[in-house]
Amino acid sequence: MNRLRNTSILVTLLCIFGGGLLIGLWLNRRPAAVPIQPISSYEPLESGEAVVMRVYKSISPSVVNIVATSLAVDFFLRLVPQEGQGTGFVIDDQGDILTNNHVVANATTVDVTFIGGKKIQARLIGRDPVSDLAVIKVEPFTGMAVAPLGDSSMLSVGQRVIAIGNPFGLQHTVTTGFISAMNRDITVGNRTLMGLIQTDAAINQGNSGGPLISSRGEVVAVNTALYTPTGGFIGIGLAVPINQAKKVAAQIIKFGRAIYPWLGIKTSMNTAQLGLPWKGILIMELAQGGPAAKAGLRGADQLRYSGGRFVPWGGDIITSIDGTPTPTQDEFNNILYQKKVGDTVQIGIVRGGQQMTVDVTTIPTPGTGS
Repeated sequence: MNRLRNTSILVTLLCIFGGGLLIGLWLNRRPAAVPIQPISSYEPLESGEAVVMRVYKSISPSVVNIVATSLAVDFFLRLVPQEGQGTGFVIDDQGDILTNNHVVANATTVDVTFIGGKKIQARLIGRDPVSDLAVIKVEPFTGMAVAPLGDSSMLSVGQRVIAIGNPFGLQHTVTTGFISAMNRDITVGNRTLMGLIQTDAAINQGNSGGPLISSRGEVVAVNTALYTPTGGFIGIGLAVPINQAKKVAAQIIKFGRAIYPWLGIKTSMNTAQLGLPWKGILIMELAQGGPAAKAGLRGADQLRYSGGRFVPWGGDIITSIDGTPTPTQDEFNNILYQKKVGDTVQIGIVRGGQQMTVDVTTIPTPGTGS
């Protein structure tokens, strides 16, 4: 009886041990491998992908990497070469390349590299600090691609755009996004660039001067600046509209500089800085024999002590151009630069507390773009 009981206990223990072993093996089993099926290369692309690929294939041969070499002074007061990088794109079959002024400013040599690795030394045709645009030139060659230029007046917020450039020297990088806003102004150094296109397409250092392209495959703006508190891209890029760029480029190619209408006002000051009741710009000094002086406008002829300092006094205060208010110098310039050389503009002024208008005919700005 005892032997039978012992046998039963042994069998029970073996069953428990064997069952536990089987359960453990089952719990620790390796799952059967499930092969990942590759996406067939024949699957149709999404429409957005196809657009970007088509535009890149079409436009990238006209885009160049620019290396501008300038001279700098090192710690030992020796002149040493210093390189800066940017982007540009061919705008005609004569080898003219549009880029940013700040890319080639002060450059002693400018080298451009095309997508296939072809490297050519370019020469500077002219540059325009007002619009931050410049034109350089290479000798045209067989097969040189020219970027088609669009019409920036037809753009709308929300429209897809594509940027091609050389951020941080990474040649022919493509990024995509949308037009986020129109007519943005940004101050760079001591200049204010106006009427820019804002985009969330990634733009970084080295993208400057590159094309911003519509989904139609046409250049609609020139990538120029990024707004960033960190130094890197945060979603706000700014570009010069191509309609403005075409106008400036044509003048640089023809005259070696951009031609802007000029009134002959040498210095002025926003009235907000003087605590005056009229919003506008106080004329401090006029160019002798310039259009404004000939039309009878007056500059400051005395100094007054105001707000703890001496300020110019007695000059006309310009409040408008052709009826459009000009409360600041930047807004004054923005309106004036939209006029043509030879246009007669009606300048609204305050003189001795009295409002009046004076007609002034513009002439080309002396030395603009030099």
